[in-house]
Amino acid sequence: MKLHMLPIAACAVILAGCAGNVAAPKQEPLPNLEQAAFQMPVVADDQSRAKARTDLGIAYLRDGRYEIALEEAQKAISHASDYAPAHNLLALVHMALGQNAQADASFRRASGLAPGNPEIANNYGWFLCQTGKVKESFTYFNQVLRNPLYRTPAKVLHNMGVCALQDKDDVAGESYLFRALKLDPNNLRAYYLLADIEYRRGRFEGARDWLKKLHARMEPTAETVWLSLRIDRKSGDRRSEAANMGILRGKFRDSPEYVQMMRGEFD
Repeated sequence: MKLHMLPIAACAVILAGCAGNVAAPKQEPLPNLEQAAFQMPVVADDQSRAKARTDLGIAYLRDGRYEIALEEAQKAISHASDYAPAHNLLALVHMALGQNAQADASFRRASGLAPGNPEIANNYGWFLCQTGKVKESFTYFNQVLRNPLYRTPAKVLHNMGVCALQDKDDVAGESYLFRALKLDPNNLRAYYLLADIEYRRGRFEGARDWLKKLHARMEPTAETVWLSLRIDRKSGDRRSEAANMGILRGKFRDSPEYVQMMRGEFD
């Protein structure tokens, strides 16, 4: 589990970001397209048909079956071309496929149809952040935060923190992550990112404290052990460093972190 690499939006199937970087719960296998279409409820109007197709497409997107998710999005739009969630789904599929121009066009269409929709704004903000338009992304994130009816602002604050870090702004990133954690103390990824900030600042005790809080909530991963090992190495704690090396050898021999350790690539 790559705590510092997994994008928050991808963590929630890019649907609206997510506050914690916990592995997604195991889902039952989805039926094939023919079975799913056969089992869809009978609906009377085009808007309801579009919603049913969009909901099914989201399920396929979560399962990583992008081609079928794309078909469902297109069918939803064919039922109701002005149904904003269908265009949002289409944008998310294009984003997952790395088709950025198509994703941008679909996000803009969705935003135009539902300018006050916070989920669409958050998704579009994350897309802009991931495509190098960090400052533009904050326009959409702040739009979500200004919505008093939005129930999960911690997700948006986390996204803003991650995007600020991508923009090399540790101060702003730290501030947003603190705010996100205050609202959602189970945001595991935030603990890791804050530990990494402290490590890069040379504040090794602070970095250890964040990792300790993280490991109290989850089992260590190759990623977190690797950061702990590098903290030990920088601070001169050879006993703990050797212990973490042993954990990487024993539990995570197939990980990129183990390869880096064996190559001596500690920085």
